Amino acid sequence: MRKMTAKLISGNEIAQQIREELKQEVTRLKETHKVVPGLVTLLVGENPASVSYVTAKQKTSKDLGFYSIQDNQPESITEDQLLKLIDQYNQDPKIHGILVQLPLPKHINETRVLNAIDPQKDVDGFHPINVGKLMIGEANYLPCTPAGIQQLLIRSGVKMDGAEVVVVGRSNIVGKPIANILLQKQKGANATVTICHTGTRDMAFHTRRADILIVAAGKPKAITADMVKEGAVVIDVGVNRIGMTPEGKAKLCGDVDFDGVKEKASMITPVPGGVGPMTITMLMLNTVKAAKWAAGI
Repeated sequence: MRKMTAKLISGNEIAQQIREELKQEVTRLKETHKVVPGLVTLLVGENPASVSYVTAKQKTSKDLGFYSIQDNQPESITEDQLLKLIDQYNQDPKIHGILVQLPLPKHINETRVLNAIDPQKDVDGFHPINVGKLMIGEANYLPCTPAGIQQLLIRSGVKMDGAEVVVVGRSNIVGKPIANILLQKQKGANATVTICHTGTRDMAFHTRRADILIVAAGKPKAITADMVKEGAVVIDVGVNRIGMTPEGKAKLCGDVDFDGVKEKASMITPVPGGVGPMTITMLMLNTVKAAKWAAGI
């Protein structure tokens, strides 16, 4: 069998391209329409991973020239207090996007909180109204990670029209929405999509048919080289900690056995530096969309 080494799809590079485009768009909105995109990130408690994510989101929004609020609340906040706070931001004309960082403390119902966000300000794309609009091909906002995956494919020149796409994982955050996005009869989609999950009998039978394999299984190196078709495009959404480096940094790996699969795939995303950087970038894109929508642009 011919050996090949896959071309790397760099999420860092593609995210940077989109951020440059957004920066220009924000400047144009300010100069032409006196509109400044506004984003609030709500953080409850001090979960270290959540603090890190929110800090990165805030830094990016400021770099792009947004009006940006970081609202930190103690873990002891009640559900009613949090709902009132969300309502205040729903009413605030300077805020176009509201992001509640998950997970929330156990005494707060995440579904109630996410459903309280005005769908026009739901820049995460998780509100049932926005999920429903995605299903029928009329989405206002695409969920950030799946939208990032689609952009990686489009900007890498991957042909999706008629392609066999296999998605491993059926979460509401990645698996189901990316399947729906690529299924739409639209540009950058129109694929034939199969979803595999823990109940799938013969996973490899499906994954070996994929022209494009998207893996969000939540399990380190779940997809090995023998499960991948020669020349497939592989998008690895997984981020798993598998120990520490001698310098004390977390060692990360994806849901795909990168070293083995890169010898068979035509293109592959690395972990880290693949899908990850795209998620925050698409959140920024959704916030700019929300600002334009609110201003009737």
